Amino acid sequence: MSKAFTKSLLVHFNKIVRRLRPFVVHAHPPSAAERAKPYVRRPSTTSTDEQLLPAPDTTTDVTLCKVEGGLLMSPSVFPYFMLVALEAGGLVRGLLLLLLYPVLLLLGHDRAVKVMVMVSFAGLRKDGFRLGRAVMPKLFLEDVSAEVFEAAAAPGARRRRRVVCVSAMPREMVEPFLVEYLGVDAVVAPELRVYRGYYLGLTQADGEVLQRLDMEEVIGLKERHGGDGQLFVAGIAGLGSSFHQLFRNYCKEVYVATESARRRRRRPLHPRWYSKPLIFHDGRIAFRPTASATLAMFMWMPLAAPLAVLRTVIFLLLPFSLSVQILGALGMHCRYIAASSLSAARAFDLFVCNHRCLLDPLYVSAVSGRADLAAATYSISRLSEILAPIRTFRLTRDRAADRAAMQAHLSRRPGAHRGGGGGLVVCPEGTTCREPFLLRFSPLFTELGADVQPVALYSEVAMFHGTTAGGWKLLDPFFLLMNPSPAYVLQFLDPVAEAERGGGGPEVANEVQRRIAAALGYTCTALTRRDKYLVLAGNDGVVASKSS
Repeated sequence: MSKAFTKSLLVHFNKIVRRLRPFVVHAHPPSAAERAKPYVRRPSTTSTDEQLLPAPDTTTDVTLCKVEGGLLMSPSVFPYFMLVALEAGGLVRGLLLLLLYPVLLLLGHDRAVKVMVMVSFAGLRKDGFRLGRAVMPKLFLEDVSAEVFEAAAAPGARRRRRVVCVSAMPREMVEPFLVEYLGVDAVVAPELRVYRGYYLGLTQADGEVLQRLDMEEVIGLKERHGGDGQLFVAGIAGLGSSFHQLFRNYCKEVYVATESARRRRRRPLHPRWYSKPLIFHDGRIAFRPTASATLAMFMWMPLAAPLAVLRTVIFLLLPFSLSVQILGALGMHCRYIAASSLSAARAFDLFVCNHRCLLDPLYVSAVSGRADLAAATYSISRLSEILAPIRTFRLTRDRAADRAAMQAHLSRRPGAHRGGGGGLVVCPEGTTCREPFLLRFSPLFTELGADVQPVALYSEVAMFHGTTAGGWKLLDPFFLLMNPSPAYVLQFLDPVAEAERGGGGPEVANEVQRRIAAALGYTCTALTRRDKYLVLAGNDGVVASKSS
């Protein structure tokens, strides 16, 4: 009896190991031949051996590319569904999906996808689902294989080829990043079933998708050759058997990655190949939610909540001279760089900085040693205003009223108000931007008649983002302080004196933006707060007042 049990246990153990093998990345360096010329294989039709073939060349008219295991480097789609579960469904749904992970390893790719769709999407509102456009593109783009994309799209070719991507994941997840950021011509993917405005957690079958689409039109047989069918279609296969009939019916050649190509580390796609730059993205999760990383997050959560409360108490009750040292011991790292000397920077009353998170004015006040600084804010929560250890006042988007309020604060002398006065921290972008870009600087600060001290801010978090466009802003400081070790770098640049400003205006604002961007290595843009909220939240980002 014991031998039979042991034998059965070994059989199941070997099965689990075989299932886990594709999820293990071997970090050995590639051979010289692989470094010289990446290759793929396709099964030979005349022999049992496989033929080595180069990637599809520029004579190909259409490329049919599988997303999972083809376009994407990762052999698992679990992180994408985990992101949906955590961002749209909450921690409970994410924990349920994590507990099912061992079961998913035993299922085939197609069955595992169906289970993950059920867990991640069942019960979500269709109207409120914006993750595909606002959150998912960044995670997908970081996983796109440069070798496969260059072979599929052939950038720089004289004759642009048509690229059609095929995926077993729901269209709502993959289509935005494929069409908007990679310039894919068409996407073949199942749509989620909806009942009374809610997702059921079920997707269309392959046959239903093909009935809904005119594949000759999708591939381009009608558009480019009048329906005569004289197109050379090459396929790049991937994981699973979904839509395999497309490769069989339309592709003259199908390329499959070799085991050595899967084992070696592939090169991610450089952002310069994106159809448009990825500037805005939303969501709380700041890491790739693989099974191990998500498990680490859930293990950290019981400690993160009390740590965030402790950090908040230290911020509120202790002076900056003590709180900065204690918070450093608790994992909140801060470093500053001064162009000349920090004492020279302290002499200025108007600090202008880029906006990375809610704590920007606090760090400027703490590092500069100016307790009299106030922060001009727009749409932070009332709780954040109450808990702020420095004075804050809201801007109204009325140019004359906002200028008068900031001018009144700058004209105060220290000690004239119980909360201090005389110094101001302004973030002319008006909203945060996570990527290495600077939004347009509002020129309002140039009209205050004060010398400008530019401050370049860089922040980095490992687990949670402390900003959101479509979520609860009330939780922004809490999520930021829950990070194990958030880091901040402040660089005080050369000041812009009143004589250098001349008459002020947009030219001075653009010059300050350029200096901060040059210090950080960022790119200046003319985008505004309105552009960000239209992309991420579907509104213009204006908070209506009660009077209006």
